[in-house]
Amino acid sequence: MDRLTKGNIWIPLIAAIAFVVGILAGGLLQDQGGRSDGEKKLSNILNLIGSEYVDVVDTDSLIEESLPHLLASLDPHSVYIPAKDLQMVNEELDGSFSGVGVHFTINSDTIVVIEATSGGPAERVGIKAGDRIIAVDGENVAGTGITNDDVFQLLRGERGSIVKLSIKRSGAPKTIDFEVTRGDIPVASIDADYMIADNIGYIRVNKFGRTTYDEFFQALFALRDAGAKDYIIDLRGNTGGLLETSVLMANEFLPRGQKIVETKGRREQENSTIISDGLGAFKDSRITVLIDETSASSSEIFAGAIQDNDRGLVIGRRSFGKGLVQNQIDLPDGSAVRLTVARYYTPSGRCIQKDYSDAKSYENDLYERYSHGEAFEADSIKFDDTKQFITMHGRTVYGGGGITPDIFVPNDTTGITKYYVNVVNQGLLQKFTLEYVDNNRAHLEEAFDVNELLAMLPSDLQLIQQFVKFTKAHGVSTQWSYINSSAPLIANQLKALIARDILGLNAYYEITNMMDTTIDSAIQQLKNGKADFPITESNRPASKAGGTHAVADSTGLVK
Repeated sequence: MDRLTKGNIWIPLIAAIAFVVGILAGGLLQDQGGRSDGEKKLSNILNLIGSEYVDVVDTDSLIEESLPHLLASLDPHSVYIPAKDLQMVNEELDGSFSGVGVHFTINSDTIVVIEATSGGPAERVGIKAGDRIIAVDGENVAGTGITNDDVFQLLRGERGSIVKLSIKRSGAPKTIDFEVTRGDIPVASIDADYMIADNIGYIRVNKFGRTTYDEFFQALFALRDAGAKDYIIDLRGNTGGLLETSVLMANEFLPRGQKIVETKGRREQENSTIISDGLGAFKDSRITVLIDETSASSSEIFAGAIQDNDRGLVIGRRSFGKGLVQNQIDLPDGSAVRLTVARYYTPSGRCIQKDYSDAKSYENDLYERYSHGEAFEADSIKFDDTKQFITMHGRTVYGGGGITPDIFVPNDTTGITKYYVNVVNQGLLQKFTLEYVDNNRAHLEEAFDVNELLAMLPSDLQLIQQFVKFTKAHGVSTQWSYINSSAPLIANQLKALIARDILGLNAYYEITNMMDTTIDSAIQQLKNGKADFPITESNRPASKAGGTHAVADSTGLVK
């Protein structure tokens, strides 16, 4: 039986997780007995407003509007979820929702299908990539200023319900009408998993939901079967999710008896320590974990467990800094509260929650990091010397503000010019690729994989020339000094977007990762043996100023 320690007692891993107040786990309201003076005062004020105020006021609506502000005064992550939003909020973590099953983008104020989910309701009736949805249930949705949220509201609905979609298809003379019966659509947690180099598997995880561990486990084994011995786990942009999911994922890589995470709350039942059970299937694989300033919560639990146990290298930029644990409490009217009930601590004992005593400073923290240069220089990272902690093998790490990577890789601004910013802001990369794919779809869909697709595309020079002609027609001035500087980046992104439309999201990352300096660093560390575990001071020295190494580019200059 899977087991781990909690205190001095060996208990099953799953049971131990159940003791942890997991992020977003369910809960019950409890009767606290008599009301306090403050509660009585609030009740009296509401009664006065209801009976004496000059205008008739809906006190229920007043309370509904006040609750978010009340919870925000506690901490930045305690939130109120209205009943109308709860289902959609939960769907992302539950791993599925009921809908038609299309990946879409909004281009030129029109809903464009990027991909119909394999085996999903839309694919079964014949909807295809490239189709434009111009009406839903007879109501025009093209050229109306529609947003992503609007599309979700229109296409998602009760399982078994029917939605009528009017489609404009390239090459078809008339609009095509479809009746789609909504069904359960899986929400994938893994954006990409593939062999990125000899013996090295790459997995990009976008959240920690209820199905994430199963998806992650399957991806690990598929890559092992393909020859992977080492792994790059990409958590950049992953804002977190369920605590227990990150625990299960970290357990796959840790030997028996190593602490994964500890939680401490006001109530005894919120206190727990989770120790690895030693039954993970990848304990002998080398691992690098990629993070950035938007990696938060469960991403930081996973990265902290790997770093504090000296199990592998953490690479990238300092993570967000969320060390609070929320419990979801469902209310009788169908709404819910996600209330902070505990703090979590990494294996070395550090809480990585950044200071939130000043709400405005907390909100502007990422902007401030950029403004004082942290995105570009490791030495710009600020540390609190009173919050030093020691990893299992003696390295110094810091609490109070996210996970600082072992290897710092600056934000890569190569190719970011005035021209590039202009075409990005106008969405011209997406518009060009959509038109290109429309004109060449039959040929491009013969490609079996990324390599075959890339062989079908024009040379980078030809692609850039076509793109510049396209952007000029859309009013963008031709400034060749900027264009030449941005050309490699633009060509890479155009090819990635074309690959996404033809082969899916996995192919998109296969191409964009070819120019990713953080990926390059991870591959280099694995190939050079720098990620061999345990990581120690002798093979991974850390400076007091940052605890990180800057990565040099191919010229030998530190970037």
